Amino acid sequence: MSFLDQAKRFPWRHEAVLLLLVVLLLVVASSLQPGFLKLRSQLLLSRHLWEFAILALGMTLVIITGGIDLSIGSNMGLSAVAFGICYSTTGDPLVSSLVALATGTAGGATNGLLISKVNVHPLIVTLATYAAFRGIAEGVSQGASYSQFGEAFSRLARGQWLGVPLPGYIFVCLAIGFAIFLWKTPTGRFLYAIGHNEQAARFSGIAVDRIKLSLYTMSGTLAGLASVIYVSRFDTAKADAGQGFELDVITAVVVGGTSIFGGRGNIVGTVLGLVLIHETRQFVGRYWRMDELRSIVIGFLLIASVLVYRMVRKRDRD
Repeated sequence: MSFLDQAKRFPWRHEAVLLLLVVLLLVVASSLQPGFLKLRSQLLLSRHLWEFAILALGMTLVIITGGIDLSIGSNMGLSAVAFGICYSTTGDPLVSSLVALATGTAGGATNGLLISKVNVHPLIVTLATYAAFRGIAEGVSQGASYSQFGEAFSRLARGQWLGVPLPGYIFVCLAIGFAIFLWKTPTGRFLYAIGHNEQAARFSGIAVDRIKLSLYTMSGTLAGLASVIYVSRFDTAKADAGQGFELDVITAVVVGGTSIFGGRGNIVGTVLGLVLIHETRQFVGRYWRMDELRSIVIGFLLIASVLVYRMVRKRDRD
């Protein structure tokens, strides 16, 4: 068997390409800006990563089924406002965190019910709740922000263990759990079946509606968790928390090789997509100091990832 034939049979070729791109980026970055790859520098830069990295895990599972959740950023803002209001009443960050998680979960469950029970397309539902959640957050808070939650609570996002930020450990635990779920459980395999052909999955006895409801509820819970980390990091809870996160999250997931049409994707690819986008954004921002160039480069990466996926699919069919 030739090397080309072996490459065609290699099931992780998209992830291999991503890994190669990450390595090339780091080599270029280290040559142009030697201090960029220092451990201390990387740990400091990682503080910008964890909220949308956590959101990307849930989005991966949602997109594998052929769905999408455009409301996660707005749900995160609503959860942050819920945290601020609860804290201003109780003064207890733990209770406020639980309220934020409950708010995010309720928002995700609302999406799930409309998608699975009312049978409305996920794009329409989450586009509507994208506007609704943000509007509710702004209306309830009246544009005000909440702050001064105490030094102990700020350690959740700013604290470190062995030099690694605490949210990094949360992300790693979640990523491992999600990867095991996808690879080792029947329900995880059902997600791919739903993404490939939802109608056939229903005929096969898969509880499609229950799985969809669970996925969107889980996505909302992660939005609530991300809001708690966000509030802890900035010591501020306001309605614009998470604004624009949905685009970054979807970009990372798609660059990571998850098909926007469903049926393909994994956590390893998403993690590599997150690393590639994060390192690219931080390096371009620090070296050229042009926000517009960062957006252009990220857009190019997204288009390139789609083209690579199409080439892989074409080879598979051939």
